[in-house]
Amino acid sequence: MRFELYRDSSGDWRWRLRVQNGNVIADSAEGYARREDCEHGISLVKGSGAASTVDMTTKIA
Repeated sequence: MRFELYRDSSGDWRWRLRVQNGNVIADSAEGYARREDCEHGISLVKGSGAASTVDMTTKIA
């Protein structure tokens, strides 16, 4: 896997996470004016490896 940092057509910074087979499995979903902000977004995703998973399809009474 690798994070790709790039500029979109409007000049904003974006990132995408690409796996070995070339598929993109995640992206920034928004453009950043500053590269540093985009890199911070990448670090948040990298740091979320310990995040829990919540099944939002189950009904809580």
